[in-house]
Amino acid sequence: MNVKGSAPRPEVQLGLGVAIAAYLLSFFHRVAPAAISGDLQAAFSIGGAQLGTLAATYFYIYTLMQIPAGVLADTLGPRRILFWGGLVAGGGAILFALAPSFELAFAGRTLVGLGVSVTFIAMLKLLVIGFEERRFATLTGLCMLIGNLGSILAGAPLAWATQAVGWRQVFVVVGLLSFVLAFASRAWVIETPAGRVDRTAWLTGLVSVLKNRKTWPGFFANAGLSGAFFAFAGLWAVPYLTQMHGMTRATASSHVSIYFLGFAIGAALWGRLSDALRRRKAVALAASGLHVAGWVVWLWATCQAGSTLPAAATYALCITMGLASAGFTLSWASAKEVNPPQLSGMATSVVNVGVFLGPAILQPMVGWLMERTWDGRMEAGVRIYSAIDWRNGMLLLTAAAVGGWLATLMVTETGCRNVWKAKEE
Repeated sequence: MNVKGSAPRPEVQLGLGVAIAAYLLSFFHRVAPAAISGDLQAAFSIGGAQLGTLAATYFYIYTLMQIPAGVLADTLGPRRILFWGGLVAGGGAILFALAPSFELAFAGRTLVGLGVSVTFIAMLKLLVIGFEERRFATLTGLCMLIGNLGSILAGAPLAWATQAVGWRQVFVVVGLLSFVLAFASRAWVIETPAGRVDRTAWLTGLVSVLKNRKTWPGFFANAGLSGAFFAFAGLWAVPYLTQMHGMTRATASSHVSIYFLGFAIGAALWGRLSDALRRRKAVALAASGLHVAGWVVWLWATCQAGSTLPAAATYALCITMGLASAGFTLSWASAKEVNPPQLSGMATSVVNVGVFLGPAILQPMVGWLMERTWDGRMEAGVRIYSAIDWRNGMLLLTAAAVGGWLATLMVTETGCRNVWKAKEE
């Protein structure tokens, strides 16, 4: 841990920069299916449910890997897991790009999810090792602000690049970048200080985190709030905006970029505000409440047959909801502060499972619900859904967001300090 009041060592900053770059690529992969949803449907002749499954396989493996990623961060350290993760993600991206069939594309995206699943927890571990505890939420937000450039790039810029050179070529380049970052991690990310966690006792530490009832509200809040956010912005936003609001794909993709720009700003804003006010729960409740209000507006607009929102309103709604959605990011700081400091990787990874379990369930579920009432209409190999179909999907996402807000009510207010010792003593 960095000594209070001292500046972090240059090698810590350099290694953190590499981790943030890897995190940027993980966000790109997370959101990319929204911009190329039509291309994927046409390339593999798939419907909404299969498209949702292809997008969500990233979240399936990411979800399964979060607790192992926390264990690996606390034992092997961020340097090793970033290296091997980068190699796996790079190979998966290239397989996805060259896949001639849905099955191989699915396998490639699964490998991508496996490889990038360690990046966020590794980044948090580097923050815990090298920086002051009282600045954790602020620094997490700033790292996410930079990392979210990946999601912004996966909006309008990806749509433009896809039209210019094709989506397959883009993902080959992204795969090669993953290889570069893997070797940069091996060269520049610091080793975890010895003795932080007994490698033979990691299971005991994990059980301690799982048995702590104060760990779980953040998990469920993340599943609902992040689930609704990533299921929509990461896949269904572009087809929804083109089919329900008459936008071109480029315009709809620019809305996704605005959505994630708001999220990036919000991640930095809420963390800094939380640290300044010395409050976690109150800030998270306010932000997630605004997020829910945004879903109510989308749902209302979907239920108004034949009507569309003006462009100014849709852009404003996207950036506002992006800002508000980032409130769930305070869950990582809260989880760290109700568990032993030496188990920070495991604590943050447990609540982080919810961030990916939510979209993993909701992305295909939205497609499945819309398929139930779909009338069979298609254009250029892409399924066209009616207002009734979209209403069913948006109702599910709204309900998930409301559930996440209710779970936030149960989060422990830590006052931005670790309360685990106080509880034990």
